[in-house]
Amino acid sequence: MSEAAIPVGHTALVVVDLQNDFLHADGAYGRAGQGAPEIAALPERLKPLTDLLRAKGGYVVSTQFTLVPAKGGEPLISPHLKQLRPFLRKGDFLPGAWGHQLVDVLQPADLSVEKIAYSAFYMTRLEWVLRKCGIERLLVCGIVTNGGVASTVRDAHVRDFETTVLEDGCAAFSPAVHATAIDALRPVCRIASISEVMREIEAA
Repeated sequence: MSEAAIPVGHTALVVVDLQNDFLHADGAYGRAGQGAPEIAALPERLKPLTDLLRAKGGYVVSTQFTLVPAKGGEPLISPHLKQLRPFLRKGDFLPGAWGHQLVDVLQPADLSVEKIAYSAFYMTRLEWVLRKCGIERLLVCGIVTNGGVASTVRDAHVRDFETTVLEDGCAAFSPAVHATAIDALRPVCRIASISEVMREIEAA
């Protein structure tokens, strides 16, 4: 089935990692002074699309980066992440906690999936819930373009989901890194703007 023929009811906006611990000033990254204006701007930019998609019967799917608590509540942190983000601590990205949740502007998600690595498909129930809900087309947004977004999109591609990346609905910690990641994704998915996709949904 071509992307144009897939109805809105079988379409999901996959929101990668737009969580309080990443975006809010009181979250894990905010406390550490880690952020970028391009990332901070995403929720408000995406809100009109989430509202439209819900109104037309589509899905909003939140994937949430998770630090799984182990003995004593200490989080299991991969060595590469510990080196990259030494400020991460107990309670950050804790399942069910405020920091772990999708930012308020984009709430509520129709489906939420915890993720433990870059790809939202790796060792998660994402593919299972998408198939159960009859979702065939993915619109992918969120952070970071070169990390969670790119890995999730490549995994969606090999699973034969029709996938579109929203170029202005994603961001990285620098515009140059974002642009490079978008160019690298062109062979495996469609690249479109939020406004383009909104026009298509409205016309469907």
